Amino acid sequence: MKKKVAFYTLGCKLNFSETSTIARGFTAEGFDRVDFNEVADIYVINTCSVTENADKRFKTIVKQALSVNPKAFVAAVGCYAQLKPQELADVNGVDLVLGATEKFKITDYINDLSKNDMGEVHSCEIAEADFYVGSYSIGDRTRAFLKVQDGCDYKCTYCTIPLARGISRSDTLGNVLQNAADISAKGIKEIVLTGVNIGDYGKGEFGNKKHQHTFFELCEALDEVEGIERLRISSIEPNLLKNETIEFVAESDSFVPHFHIPLQSGSNEILKLMRRRYMRELYADRVKRIREVMPHACIGVDVIVGFPGETDEHFLETYHFLNELDISYLHVFTYSERDNTPAATMSAVVPKSIRHKRSKMLRGLSVKKRRAFYEKQLGTTRTVLFEGENKQGYIHGFTENYVKVKAPWDPELVNTLHQVCLKEIDADGLVRFEFEDAAIAHGSVSA
Repeated sequence: MKKKVAFYTLGCKLNFSETSTIARGFTAEGFDRVDFNEVADIYVINTCSVTENADKRFKTIVKQALSVNPKAFVAAVGCYAQLKPQELADVNGVDLVLGATEKFKITDYINDLSKNDMGEVHSCEIAEADFYVGSYSIGDRTRAFLKVQDGCDYKCTYCTIPLARGISRSDTLGNVLQNAADISAKGIKEIVLTGVNIGDYGKGEFGNKKHQHTFFELCEALDEVEGIERLRISSIEPNLLKNETIEFVAESDSFVPHFHIPLQSGSNEILKLMRRRYMRELYADRVKRIREVMPHACIGVDVIVGFPGETDEHFLETYHFLNELDISYLHVFTYSERDNTPAATMSAVVPKSIRHKRSKMLRGLSVKKRRAFYEKQLGTTRTVLFEGENKQGYIHGFTENYVKVKAPWDPELVNTLHQVCLKEIDADGLVRFEFEDAAIAHGSVSA
């Protein structure tokens, strides 16, 4: 009988793209892929180390796997596996830990699936992670995550990603375009471009530090690939989001009006302590330019609260800056100390109780911002791509500008695009609508 393998992914879209690529490697070796809650011979956990919570969740996930099959072989890969391989290897039940350069060769490290007395570690010095492995997700979700770049040359004082993933490097333009065409040929309607620092695309494209192409040139080329209905840009640094890219997206038929731009703090003093490469004025300018050419665009923001040295005045500066900014939602991160980062040794540590209080305030602001953005969209006609999951009798989808809608479950809607008129916001904060497609709207079917 074929051996069975299951996967669990922690963290970002980039991790999802890499898990999917690793999974295809197992399939090529004759394994059958099953869900993580099913009995498998090997469980692979792709780890994250951006936050403290991601670290803590790892033990819980290992226990979850072994509760389904106590004899299963458990392997850990990813960022946490690179940063703290021995710590993962010491977790009860873990058999194999692979670092940044080894994870894509995982099947080479599996001679048999017998449990080990101690976790076996194979990890490199991060300086050796200087080559590029292309990845994309397929079959896991309605959208595909297409990796175009890896690593980061920035030195933000709170971040472990350069230690976990190495220097900035990019896929070749030809390979990105081929992967995009392959995804489109499989019937996937939306591609999300992902990487660690995608605005730095082109650096290290052919193994050198120079930029062979720019992110703008990547967007131009992808816009010409036939069959792609939607292209969505994931998180991009404000200093690397150029006006030419914003204006190009505004005119594009395939790139959607949705930007996710990390801010991290609305205080210039804190931004300097973080070693960010911009000030709040540049951020405000990026938002202003997007609104000028795409008034209906969705703009998401990453922000960190409780960074060392963040006083009440600094936090209120951030709060008021965001409150006045015409953005659509926030992703709020509570600062957590990460080993081997400059921020971990900084003085003026913010008590955790205050960090959580500030986080709660910004999460409340995010709810307010999202609601206001949704209300502005009511009465407009948008295109929805429906997802593939039945959630309590409903199917969900997203408009091109990232408004989440819901409708009574209908399997025929899965992975289809439809014109809808956005009507009202329900108790869950989602938008109800009416189909405008002639083929569906018989009798004005409403959701």
